[in-house]
Formats: sequence, C-alpha cells, structure tokens
Amino acid sequence: MDLPDEERPREKLFVIGAAKLSNAELLAIILGSGTGELSALALAEKLIAMDSRGISNLAVCLPEELCQIKGIGPAKAAQVAASVELGKRIFSKPAEKKTRVSCSSDVAELMMREMRYLTKEVFRVILLNVKNEIISIEDTAMGGLSSAYIHPREVFANAIKKSANSVILVHNHPSGNPEPSQSDILLTKRLEEAGKILGISVADHIVVGNGKYRSIMSDCGN
Repeated sequence: MDLPDEERPREKLFVIGAAKLSNAELLAIILGSGTGELSALALAEKLIAMDSRGISNLAVCLPEELCQIKGIGPAKAAQVAASVELGKRIFSKPAEKKTRVSCSSDVAELMMREMRYLTKEVFRVILLNVKNEIISIEDTAMGGLSSAYIHPREVFANAIKKSANSVILVHNHPSGNPEPSQSDILLTKRLEEAGKILGISVADHIVVGNGKYRSIMSDCGN
C-alpha cells in the first residue's frame, strides 16, 4: 500500500527537516525506490535489520554484502556505500578555523583590499557568531545605495537563516572619501532598530574609501 504524500520520507523531510526523520526514513530516501514487493521504507528497514548492530552496520558493510539482500542491486548498494563514505568524510574533516573580528580595524583590513577599488557602491553584511567569528559575508545591494533602497528584510534574511548573533555592515564610497553621509547614518539607525527587534545586534557599520575607512558606530577611524 502506498503511503500518503505527507508520510513519504522525502516529502516529510521538506516539511519537518532531515533531523526529525527516522534512520529507516533517511535510508529510504537514499535508496530512492523499493521493489514490486517492498516499498523503499520497508526495504530500508530490512537493510537495518540485517545485522544486530542496526544502522551502524552500514559503516562497515561492503557493497557486495548489501547486494545479498533481496531488492538491493548494484545501483542501490552503491548509493548506500557512497552516502556512508560521504558521511565519514564530513565527520572526519577538521573544522575550518574561523576569522575573528574584534574592532573596526579588523573589518577594514579584511574588506579594504577589494572594496577600495570598486567603481559602484556595494553593501555587504558580515555575519558573526557569539565569539565574533565570521560565519559568512553576504552581498546585499549594489549601486545607488540609500536608506530607502536597502530593506532590513534583505539585510537580516541570511543572518536569521544562519543563526547569526550579530552583524557588521560594510559599504564603500567609490569617490574614495569614507566620510559617512547623512543617509548612511540614518540607514545605520534604521537597521540597528530592526536588529534589536530580531535579537541580532548591529555591531558596527564600516564605510570603506580608498585606503581609508570610517566607523559610523565608533570614533576609531583611520
């Protein structure tokens, strides 16, 4: 009997997320399909039950051994083996060292090399974790920047998605003069207020010029 759409592993993954699926449901997604007699989910349960170690057995099981299970051919065995190996590699890969920023000069040093030569205004958002380590740097807008043009939705969308603790705003002045305009200051205040509502603080707003920068939220410029 076919499962209702909302109970099918692949559909459930999109609704509730992979972390909430059972081992059998995740394995069924990897298998992709079942046989004429067994659904993908039933076949996955059969694979898990082939050894007393359960799902852990797949970490040491050879593709040839998987093929001994009725309904598992070379293609499905290869899919399972490849998924297991990929998981091993992800788990064993050491975490990359994150760049940490502690003041506006750190940000300026990081961004100046490229942004000082840009011929159009570019607005970027640096996402930080609780340790002030950079999660990512997002391009948010380009050209003709103003407080009316940049919406908090675009600024904070990825910050929310990536669970950022705070953000640093950065944009350049193609003229080479980093002095903040009144529009820059108003935009900073607007985004700072939006961040307070969302629980994501705006740590700074750096304006990059040609070899110089200014921090709108602190007095330590260069």
